[in-house]
Amino acid sequence: MNNTVAGTQGYGVDADALADQYESVTFEEVHGGLLHLYPTSPVRALDLGAGTGRDAAALARLGHTVTAAEPTPELRLRGQRLHPEPALTWLDDALPDVPVLTERGERFGLILLTAVWMHLDPAERVRGMRAVAALLAPGGILAMTIRSGPVPPGRRMFDVPEAETVALAEAAGLRVAHRGGRVDLHGRPGVRWSELVFTRP
Repeated sequence: MNNTVAGTQGYGVDADALADQYESVTFEEVHGGLLHLYPTSPVRALDLGAGTGRDAAALARLGHTVTAAEPTPELRLRGQRLHPEPALTWLDDALPDVPVLTERGERFGLILLTAVWMHLDPAERVRGMRAVAALLAPGGILAMTIRSGPVPPGRRMFDVPEAETVALAEAAGLRVAHRGGRVDLHGRPGVRWSELVFTRP
C-alpha cells in the first residue's frame, strides 16, 4: 500500500532516526493533557498512523485491544519488533480512505491520530474525516494531535486550521470534547501541536 500514500514521503528512508525519536518520549508525555478523556475500561482501540507503535503498545498495556495501522513498512517492522504485546495487532492501512479497516467494518471506542493529520491535503482531509468517523463506535473518542510549524526537508505537510478540523468533525457527526495545545516535546524551533478530542454521541 505504501507506494500510493503521499503523506509517508521521507519516512521510510529516515526510519531508524525516526524510531529513535518516537521512542525517546513516552505515551504519557505525548498524551498527558488528554489522558483523562480516554476510556478507562477496556475498548477496541485504533492507533492510525502508529509509527513504531509506542502509543499502541501503551494502550495494550492498559488493557485495551489495539490495532496499529501504519503504511510505512520500515516503521511497521520496527514497531513489531519493539512492541510484541499480545493485545496489539499490526496492519498496513492508511488515510484518507483506510480501505482495509473500512472493509473489515470494525468500530473502535478510541482512535488516536497522533502527528498524522497534517500530512493530508485539504481534499484528503475531507475524505479522511468521513472515513475515521465511520470507524468510531457510539460513545467513542477520537483524539488528534496536529503539528504546525516549519516543514522538515523531504516531507509532505500542510498547515491545518483548527477551525477546519472542528468543522469537518462536526459535519461527520462528531462533537468537540476538548481543544488545546502544547509545545513540541523535542524542542524544535517554531513547532507547536494542536490537541483536539471528539466524541460520537
